Amino acid sequence: MNWATLRRRLHTQLDPRLGPSGRLSDLNRILVFIIVIAVGCAIAETEEELTRGHAAFFFLENLTFGSIFLVEYVARLWTVAEVDPGRPFMARLKFALSLAGLVDLVTVLSSLLPIIAFNSMPLRIIRIVRIVRLARLGRISLAIRYISEAVASRRDELFVTLAIAVVILLVGSTALYWIEGSVQPDKFGSIPRAMWWSVVTLTTIGYGDVYPITPLGKAVAAIVAMAGVGVIALPAGILAAAFSDAVQRRRHDRHDKDN
Repeated sequence: MNWATLRRRLHTQLDPRLGPSGRLSDLNRILVFIIVIAVGCAIAETEEELTRGHAAFFFLENLTFGSIFLVEYVARLWTVAEVDPGRPFMARLKFALSLAGLVDLVTVLSSLLPIIAFNSMPLRIIRIVRIVRLARLGRISLAIRYISEAVASRRDELFVTLAIAVVILLVGSTALYWIEGSVQPDKFGSIPRAMWWSVVTLTTIGYGDVYPITPLGKAVAAIVAMAGVGVIALPAGILAAAFSDAVQRRRHDRHDKDN
C-alpha cells in the first residue's frame, strides 16, 4: 500500500461524511468513546478529593489522551489534503485555521499543558478548557449533525420566535416597571431591574425572589407567564419537526445509496 492510498483510506475513516451510507466509521466510534472518557476524566480532575493521592494516574491520563489527540490532529492535518489534492498546502492551512482545526489544537494543548504547568491557577484554567473536547463531537456525532442541520434549516422561524420573545420581555418589563416601580423600587424601580423578573417568568423558571404584589401587577404577570409557555413551546416544536425531517432525509439518502 502506497502513501496516497493510505492517506485516502485514513481520510475516509476520519471524515464521517465519507462513511458508508452516512454511518460512522469504526475509527470515529472509537474517537467518540475516547472523547467521552477524556471529558469525564477532566471533570473528575477538578474534584480534589478524587485527585488526592492519584496524581500519577491523572498525569498518565493527560499524557495518554494528549498523545492520542495529537496523533489524530496530525492525521487530520495530513489527510485533509484529499479535499484539494491539487493544493495540499492550502487545504491543510484552511483546516488549521478553521474552527474545527482550532478546537482540535486546543484539545491537544489542554491535554498536554497540565503535564508541564506548575502554577495552580493556570492549571485550573487549563482543566476547565479541556471540556472543549466535548465540542469535537459535533464533527463526529450524527445526532449533533442532525441538530445542526435542523437549526440551519429553520433559522428564519427561530429568529421570528426570538423576536417575539424579546418583544414580550420588553413589554412585560415596562408594564411591571410602570405598575410596581413605586411599590417595589428595589425590584421594579427601573426597566433593567424588572427585566430579571421578566426573563425568569418568560422562561417559566419562576425563582420567586422577585414577584408583583399589586392586583394589576399580578394580572400582567399571569399574562406574561402564559405567553412564556407559548414562547418556549414554539422553538421546541419547530426544532422537533426539523430534526424529524433531517432524519427522514438521511434515511432516504441511505436507502437510495443501498439500492
